[in-house]
Amino acid sequence: MRARACSPSRRYILGFLALALACGLAQARFRQPSEEYQARRAKLRATVDGPVVLFGYTGHEDASEVAIFFQEPYFYYLTGHDEPGAALLLIPEARGTKSPEGPREILYLPARDLKQEQWEGPKVGADTPGIAAKTGFRAVEPFASLRGDLTQLAKTYPNFYTLLPPDQEEGYPHLTNWSQWLRGVLTQSSLRDVTPVLDAMRQVKSAGELALLQKAVDLSVDAHLDAMKRVRPGLFEYQVAARMKEIHEMGGCEREAYAPVVGTGFNSTVLHYSALNEEIKDGDVVLIDVGGEYGGYTADITRTIPANGKFTPRQREIYDIVLGAQNAALAAVKPGAVLFGGSGSLQQIAADYIDTHGHDKQGRTLGRYYIHGLGHHVGLDVHDPGDRTRPLEPGMVITIEPGIYIPEENLGVRIEDEVLITKDGYQLLTARLTRSVDEIEHIMAAARATPQP
Repeated sequence: MRARACSPSRRYILGFLALALACGLAQARFRQPSEEYQARRAKLRATVDGPVVLFGYTGHEDASEVAIFFQEPYFYYLTGHDEPGAALLLIPEARGTKSPEGPREILYLPARDLKQEQWEGPKVGADTPGIAAKTGFRAVEPFASLRGDLTQLAKTYPNFYTLLPPDQEEGYPHLTNWSQWLRGVLTQSSLRDVTPVLDAMRQVKSAGELALLQKAVDLSVDAHLDAMKRVRPGLFEYQVAARMKEIHEMGGCEREAYAPVVGTGFNSTVLHYSALNEEIKDGDVVLIDVGGEYGGYTADITRTIPANGKFTPRQREIYDIVLGAQNAALAAVKPGAVLFGGSGSLQQIAADYIDTHGHDKQGRTLGRYYIHGLGHHVGLDVHDPGDRTRPLEPGMVITIEPGIYIPEENLGVRIEDEVLITKDGYQLLTARLTRSVDEIEHIMAAARATPQP
C-alpha cells in the first residue's frame, strides 16, 4: 500500500515534534532513576495475589486556564511517569501452572494527538522510539489494549487490586470513576483496595526520596529566613508570601506544597488562613506556614515572628511554651515511638506540656487552645497517607508542630519542623532555621540595620 503524502500542516507538526524530541522531553518533576520505581513495583507485586491496576490523572481534572498537570501521587510513586492518560498493570510473580506467561509490568499510554501536542508540547506513546529506556518499562502498550488484557487475566485471577475511593471522595472523582470502569470490565472478579499496602510503603522513604525532601526543605528554609529579615509593619501578608514563592521557584520548586499561610494578628489564630489580604501591624505576631515542592516532594515549615522585630512579654511567654512542647515531643522521637495513640504518644506528650504551662487571661490552662494534631507524615503529599498510629521506623519523615491559638488576644503561635527518623533517634531536616526567640529577634534586628535588596 502506498504511503499517504503529508499535508503542509502535518509536515509542520511532525517537524515541530521532532525538534522538541531532539531537545529532550520536558519533565515537570525531577525523576529518580528507573531502578527506584522498578524496585517499588517488584515489592508490590510480591505482596498481592492478583493483578494491580492504577490510573494516572487524565489532564482533564482541572479545566482552569492556569492549571498545570501534576501526576496522581500513587501512580507517580510506582512509575515516575509524568504525562496524562496513562495506566499501570502489575501481575504477581508466577506461583503455579495457571499463571500466564509474558511481562509482569505493563505501562499503557494514550494515543498521541499531534495537533494537541503543537499547543501543549510533545508526549510519548507506545510507539515512541526508545520508549522502554525513557519509561523504565520493558512492556509499553497502547491504552486501548488495557481492556482486552484485563479480560484475559480475569480468566486466571479472581482478585484484582486498585485504589478504591473513600466513602466520600473530595474534589474530582478520579478513584470513583476508574473503579467503576474496572467493575464494568471485571464483572466476575473481586476488586480489592491496594491503598493500605501502598500507604505503608510510602511512609518509609528511600535515599532518593530523602534527597528530594531535603532540597524542598532547604529552599523553604531559605524563604523563611528571608521572611524573617523582611517582615515589618506596613507590609501586606500577600507580599511576604509572594517573596517566599519567588525564592522557591528560582531554586527549582515546581509549585507550593500547599496554599501559603501568612497570618498577622487575629489571622495568626486561624489554622488554614489563606486570604493574605491584611496589612501587618506594629505589635502583631506573624504566623508563616509556607513550604515549596521539589521533585514532587514537599516541605512543611511554620515559624511565628514579631512584626516589629521584638516579642512582647506575653508573646514570648506563649512562644516559649509552644517551643517547650515541641522540644518535649522531639526528646521522645525514636524508632518505636508513636505519633498518635495513647498516653505515651508524641501527641499526648506535647498536649500535656501545653496544658501544664501557662494560663489564659481567665486563669484557665492552655490546653483548650491547642486544637490540632502534633504532626503527620510528609512526602509526595504534604499530608502523606498512612497509619499515624504505626510505630515510627528509620526512613520515615514527620512534622512536629504544636501550637497555641488565643483569638481573644490576637495571638497564635505555631512552630513546625520536619523530622527524619533515624536508627538512633531523629534528624531535624529544618535545623538550619532557628527556633529560639533570641535568635529570631537577632536576625530581624540585624536585617533592619542592613537594608534588604
